[in-house]
Amino acid sequence: MGKRIIGGSASTPNPPPLAAVRHLTVDEGAAGQRLDNFLLRVLKGVPKTHVYRVIRSGEVRVNKGRAAADTRLEIGDDVRLPPLRLPERAAPPAAPGREFPVLFEDEHLLAIDKPSGVAVHGGSGVSFGIIEQLRRARAGQRFLELVHRLDKETSGILLLAKKRSALTGLQDQLRARRMNKTYAALVIGGWPANRKVIDVALHKFVDPQGERRVRAASDDDGRRSITLVRVAQTFGAYTLLDVTIRTGRTHQIRVHLAHEGHPIVGDDKYGDFALNKRFARGEAAPGVRFDRMFLHAGRLAFDHPASGERIELQAPLPPDCATLLQHL
Repeated sequence: MGKRIIGGSASTPNPPPLAAVRHLTVDEGAAGQRLDNFLLRVLKGVPKTHVYRVIRSGEVRVNKGRAAADTRLEIGDDVRLPPLRLPERAAPPAAPGREFPVLFEDEHLLAIDKPSGVAVHGGSGVSFGIIEQLRRARAGQRFLELVHRLDKETSGILLLAKKRSALTGLQDQLRARRMNKTYAALVIGGWPANRKVIDVALHKFVDPQGERRVRAASDDDGRRSITLVRVAQTFGAYTLLDVTIRTGRTHQIRVHLAHEGHPIVGDDKYGDFALNKRFARGEAAPGVRFDRMFLHAGRLAFDHPASGERIELQAPLPPDCATLLQHL
């Protein structure tokens, strides 16, 4: 018996509609970007190969002329987009607007005190993070981008740029290692005071569960990573460290300290999981429940991207970290 079809063919769904020619004017938020990066951001969902194809074919025009993928855009440029089929996507849930404690702000940049347990951006199962919440809370801000990132579990100073010129200037400082970031980390065991430099290469990989991980590796198998360590205070079975990173690798501090045999208290990826549970239940430090990772970005120093003035920021230890130290 044949299949009954009502209302059209059962084989091929209707393709998404073909968008009309569009003209976009480059504003300050996009000034300085490469054409390909600008289009990949504007045309979310369009395959990357197709974006490069329409650039090579000359269908994308900048100020009525052909442009290469590496063309740098300037304020006021007119970018012509050819008709493209844009995928129909379900709108993501709107991020609730939220402000965070401000440590420094002017027309170029914003520094906030990030709480532990909040992702800096959406993705990997997280609908939204700090950047989406701040953009929603500051709807009139034309440009707002993360200068760097902190792990979801890490608290402390997070730097954002309010102008593209500030973003590129600050990221140049990161690459040139002119930005100094110092963290407070409580580790298990007595850290040897003469162990001040960790120079161990790190290698990123994905475990069988699809989780992003990092491990210590040989120089041939990983990227060189340097961490400077100073003992700030000892607590018998634990040590509070001042940790400064010279390279900004994923999970660098966490993996380096664990590799040395002194994992961070509360680290759910590289730490002592049984001890973490005891801290969470209030057994490891009687009188206080501690259910987070003790890693706090407490100090940040950099050159202001406009004035060149050296800026030094500090974020005090969060109350839960300070309370734990009192009980230890």
